[in-house]
Amino acid sequence: MIDYDYLDASLLRTPKQILNAVMQLRRDVEAEAEEMFAEWRKCIVRKSFEFSAKNFACYLAFRRRDLRHLQSALLALGLSSLGRSESRVLPNLDAVIASLQAICNEKQRHPHPTPEDFFKGEHLLKQNASLVLGKPPDRRSVRMMITLPFRAIEDYAFVSKLLERGMNCARINCAHETPHEWEKMIHHIRRAEKSTGLSCKVFMDLAGPKVRTSTVQKPHVKVKKGDLIFLYASRPSKKFEQFQQVKCALPEILSQVSQGDEVWIDDGHIGTIVEQCFASGVLLRVTTVEAKGRVIKPDKGLNFPTTSLVVNPLTDKDLRDLDFICAFADGVNYSFVQDASDVKRLQTELDKRTSKRKNPIALIAKIETRRAVENFPEIVIQGAGRNPFGVMIARGDLAVEIGYQRIAEIQEELLWLSEAAHVPVIWATQVLESLVKKGIPSRAEITDAAMSERAECVMLNKGEYLLSAMEILDNVLMRMEQHQRKKTPQLRALYSWQ
Repeated sequence: MIDYDYLDASLLRTPKQILNAVMQLRRDVEAEAEEMFAEWRKCIVRKSFEFSAKNFACYLAFRRRDLRHLQSALLALGLSSLGRSESRVLPNLDAVIASLQAICNEKQRHPHPTPEDFFKGEHLLKQNASLVLGKPPDRRSVRMMITLPFRAIEDYAFVSKLLERGMNCARINCAHETPHEWEKMIHHIRRAEKSTGLSCKVFMDLAGPKVRTSTVQKPHVKVKKGDLIFLYASRPSKKFEQFQQVKCALPEILSQVSQGDEVWIDDGHIGTIVEQCFASGVLLRVTTVEAKGRVIKPDKGLNFPTTSLVVNPLTDKDLRDLDFICAFADGVNYSFVQDASDVKRLQTELDKRTSKRKNPIALIAKIETRRAVENFPEIVIQGAGRNPFGVMIARGDLAVEIGYQRIAEIQEELLWLSEAAHVPVIWATQVLESLVKKGIPSRAEITDAAMSERAECVMLNKGEYLLSAMEILDNVLMRMEQHQRKKTPQLRALYSWQ
């Protein structure tokens, strides 16, 4: 933690001391931000993003400091605690300085920002959200993104109902079905738009490199804590035939794994540690699994949270699918993004395919790895600097990568950082999952859905009870919007107990 003497509680006892601290804070933040922006400038092609990039730089500089003592001192004076500075760092500091100077009766006062300047960041975020995700419905500001099920290929009436129930964005996963079937889904959406008068953006997920299990040698055997698993590249080993042996669908990554690294299997249901590395694979010891054990199945996700994997996020299949996406979709969801170079690689491929497009294609970076979190500022600058850009917090893989105990903290930070860059966020993975799949929600997932109101879009996955889940989510979002917007409480009159 960086130590700043002027933020020490002992130096914040009078309004004048607090004023001096805030003015020094503003000078330091602006100076650091200018240095950051100078480094970023070469990545920014879209002039409309420059203001947002400068605010983003200010926010990163601002949040390098521990501001808690200063917040307490400001609160005691009835002033802003700076806790809602994401979209307007310098205007917020300017407003506090102007108010403190009035309290101190200073003759030459720092001017208060105009309402237009103070709220400019919020307006830019709304504009960017509409550009990327489409305009929100009249009844709520948060959009709904729906993952289209197989049924959407042939059932036009079902697709029409999705729009009527509040689908604002449709998601098609390129890991499933074929271009012929994707085209049918999109045709149904465009037809339903004309019929209902409602609009719907189409987003398509690139499948990315499949880091998954493949062949399982003992398909019905449960692994338990302490058991050994041999994760192999091409063929099982006689040396480990007494243990469960599983093939890795992306064998080249095994050479990047080291002894002591963590490997998680099946969306984090089975946790293991690498005991030994061999030319043909790695030997894993199970450290975390449910008490009764768990069967390892083919085509289940593998996560390597403590390994810095070098993997090309664009496969040959992805490049073929991009031809279709650029012809038919409004946006592309980019899987397995790790750093700015990954974003630049996709942008190069998009440029080859979009020269004749009337509207620029939107790029959504799926944040689902530890490295993506660590490189988040650079990913945002590279993405939003050239394309209409958004962020998807892919909470399933991300929780496995960073640890479940940190997912709430990290998703908060990603929301704050995205707001500071005026970049829209899609809140994704397991939203109302029990309701969508079983028809009955858990209390925890209703609370989770309510928290999602702070994003610009919420994604539901496919399931038998999808339509009823959409109704409930629509109602929850509308209600919560009356109470909360981002981190700001909306103080409408309360009637619950009257």
